[in-house]
Amino acid sequence: MTHPAKVAVFGTGSWGTAFGMVLADAGCEVTLWGRRAELAEAVNTTRTNPDYLPGIELPPSLRATTDPAEALRGADFTVLAVPSQTLRANLAAWAPQLPADTVLVSLMKGIELGSAKRMSEVVQEVAGVPAERVAVVTGPNLAKEIAQRQPAAAVVACRDEAVAQRLQSVCHTPYFRPYTNTDVIGCELGGAVKNVIGLAVGIADGMGLGDNTKGSLITRGLAETTRLGVAMGADPLTFAGLAGLGDLVATCSSPLSRNHTFGTNLGRGMTLQETIAVTKQTAEGVKSCESVLDLARRHGVDMPITETVVGIVHEGKPPVVALKELMSRSAKPERR
Repeated sequence: MTHPAKVAVFGTGSWGTAFGMVLADAGCEVTLWGRRAELAEAVNTTRTNPDYLPGIELPPSLRATTDPAEALRGADFTVLAVPSQTLRANLAAWAPQLPADTVLVSLMKGIELGSAKRMSEVVQEVAGVPAERVAVVTGPNLAKEIAQRQPAAAVVACRDEAVAQRLQSVCHTPYFRPYTNTDVIGCELGGAVKNVIGLAVGIADGMGLGDNTKGSLITRGLAETTRLGVAMGADPLTFAGLAGLGDLVATCSSPLSRNHTFGTNLGRGMTLQETIAVTKQTAEGVKSCESVLDLARRHGVDMPITETVVGIVHEGKPPVVALKELMSRSAKPERR
């Protein structure tokens, strides 16, 4: 492109804002869209996002608006960073205003309840665009660290490799290193299921369990993610990369992870409603654990850790009982 790439980012939460910063630092003109006029005003006048990334100065080429048409005008890329369960309704409202050749980019790590669809599938369906115009950004990308410009790597995935390379070029900075991949299914599954495993590890931490437990949950969690991915046509090697292991390790080991923190509160004995009340931002795994389990059952795949999380989060099963059931499952070979 001869002119700086124009990018619309829908969602002024921590990850939408942080990725907007990356794009701006990479030389793009970025417009953030948000529902709340006072937050858009704060971004434009104070150069900060006081609600989600307080104290971090935003680049001058990033601005905010509450008008979707203004955000979308001339957008080469349209980045979607809203909670995954709200995507369908939101995108249906924005779709008529999408530029004809804009590439739609999903930052969302969830599976839609009811349909069990991945976010890129929802985007294709609602926006009426082919898979080649939908990309995904995923990996070990905790928003606060990226907003602080700490070094991180990510995966940009699209079925069309040339589109993935274009997206790679517009979000590559000295601190943010994107790699391309064409396995969109594997990349999206890695991002969605790691939130569920993050809840499991958080629950174990809240129960006072140690690093052997954590290491076991991470490894077996990756095994069940890979089983589901292979059944859905993903490349198993994707799960050994940034979208799989990389994101899983970051989520399961960081107090910055919303899902890990949510799980820790449950493990300490808080109820679901109490935990929701003290959680300011969306912990995607809380709803997605049900849709991931639904997806697994549709494909005939056994996902015991995911089942355990659903039991604790949505069926009121005490963590001690759920853990005992998980550990007493019949013995089996590791690679099966």
